[in-house]
Amino acid sequence: MLTAWEAILLGLLQGLTEFLPISSSGHLIIAQHLLGIEQPMLTFDIAVHVGTLVAVMTAFWGDVWAIIRKPLCKTTLLLIVGTLPAVLVAVLLGDFFEAMFSSLAAVAMALMLTGILLQASDSFSGQARMEDMSYKKALIVGLFQAAAVMPGLSRSGSTIFGSLLGGLNRVEAARFSFLLSMPVILGAACKELLGMRSAAAVSLEWTYLLGMAVAGLAGYMAIRVFLKLLGKRSLRYFGYYCWAVAALIALSSFLGR
Repeated sequence: MLTAWEAILLGLLQGLTEFLPISSSGHLIIAQHLLGIEQPMLTFDIAVHVGTLVAVMTAFWGDVWAIIRKPLCKTTLLLIVGTLPAVLVAVLLGDFFEAMFSSLAAVAMALMLTGILLQASDSFSGQARMEDMSYKKALIVGLFQAAAVMPGLSRSGSTIFGSLLGGLNRVEAARFSFLLSMPVILGAACKELLGMRSAAAVSLEWTYLLGMAVAGLAGYMAIRVFLKLLGKRSLRYFGYYCWAVAALIALSSFLGR
């Protein structure tokens, strides 16, 4: 069973890093390694995923409500097109990428790549809105999201880069990235829920609910703060952070030998 402090820490990490372009999967792997958590935490993972899903739905309730009112609107179709590559990669190559979750070296290399993408993002300055995006460009963004199945490669950083590459302005690129996270987060939660079917017993501890609440609150705050920073600050600073974490992993591995 997770302690309250572990649940708070992991929930905070999931909420912040799911939407900041610094890789939630990479940070959770590092945190679990430092805390010595080795057993699968399917129930807790589902709980924090639900928390972050609620966060993005709350932050973009206007878009969510528009989709509910008109399910076949262009926004829905863009999200479907952008999600398909990640679904295919998860089905066809899921076991390959899942093996990487035990490798801190793989996380470090992916964080280095995330930093490169964030550095390159500042070279693009489009003016288009999400509603102007073509389905071809949505598919390209989806390919970047599919690559982010790799632990340590930021999903939000990759999709924002892909959106900027497609001509969206910075705020609209983040908007599309966050909306695109909804089906991915929901899919990840459903996959983990199916994985629980083989468990002899599943218990919902109160610390899991604590982690879910922390993840939801932290995720909502991360979205709001990031959107405000995006119009004023460069993405390269997040890139520097990713490189620093990757360097610390490499140094720790070297000193541990």
